[in-house]
Amino acid sequence: MLSAARRVASANPASLMRPLTAISSSASFSTSSSACAPVPVKNITVFGSGLMGAGIVQVAAQNNFNVTMVDLNPQALQKGQDIITSSLKRVAKKQFPEDAQKQAEFIEKTMTRVKTSTDSEEASKDADLIIEAIVENLKTKQQLFAMLDKVAPEHTLFCSNTSSLPIGEIAKATKRVDRFGGLHFFNPVPQMKLVEVIRTEATSQDSFDSLLDVCTRMKKTPVSCKDTPGFIVNRLLVPYMMESLRIVERGEATPQDVDTAMKLGAGFPMGPFELADFVGLDTMKFIVDGWRKEGKIDDNLVAPVQLLDDLVAQGNLGRKSGQGFYPYSGVGGKK
Repeated sequence: MLSAARRVASANPASLMRPLTAISSSASFSTSSSACAPVPVKNITVFGSGLMGAGIVQVAAQNNFNVTMVDLNPQALQKGQDIITSSLKRVAKKQFPEDAQKQAEFIEKTMTRVKTSTDSEEASKDADLIIEAIVENLKTKQQLFAMLDKVAPEHTLFCSNTSSLPIGEIAKATKRVDRFGGLHFFNPVPQMKLVEVIRTEATSQDSFDSLLDVCTRMKKTPVSCKDTPGFIVNRLLVPYMMESLRIVERGEATPQDVDTAMKLGAGFPMGPFELADFVGLDTMKFIVDGWRKEGKIDDNLVAPVQLLDDLVAQGNLGRKSGQGFYPYSGVGGKK
């Protein structure tokens, strides 16, 4: 959930991330599921150019990976490039506060490692690692990876950046389950040091080691976890946030008092209601509803909260809509 305030998919999944170009049924790349010897990851392809996708692209490029960012159209890709450029300017100012020339050189050098494409087959043909950061919808992700499995080289590792969906279920759409894992980055990617590296029962040791190595080379701190609901962070965080909602719904405290209590009493940088607004109330509801349907978490932890359901139904989704538990100065603005 912290990874992105991504929109909940309600449209036809195929329309949200359809194959970006027609894929020939006679594609020459092998789809054999036999184990491959690990190869050093040099070329990364990222599907999705939103906040998460662009952030992953930026961090990879900053750390000497060759990166291709893929999306449905040039307009989406341009927005992704703008996100990267804006973020790089902030990084450059911190690294070279008194040297405008070095700032410009840093940005230019990083961006030379970034390519963009709307052609999924072309963007995948040289990839050592493909990271998916598209809409949080299981069928859409499965459709994307099923298509990529036909065109990507045999050695290519596949990863999803999902924050809530089972990695193993996504991987079932491919014939390379041994080369499939999860890389759950956190938002904003350039600042957040943690990456949850998720291993399914089928993920090979070589594949898992390669993913850990990629994180380290990106100057991130990886933690290993199994393919369980919410992985580590969200498994702990979401029930805590839901209980905060119940406290308010029962009239025991206000959102402001709960946030103040957790910041000053528990040392949290943000209270649960501030965090919910930042993440997106629709995203939070999407995760909880999915977990409840999956049935792998105690019902009491994921029981519906009418307060949350009402705000989402009203379109009050948090910072991104301008109103959540708190009002904001415009869409995406400050309190």
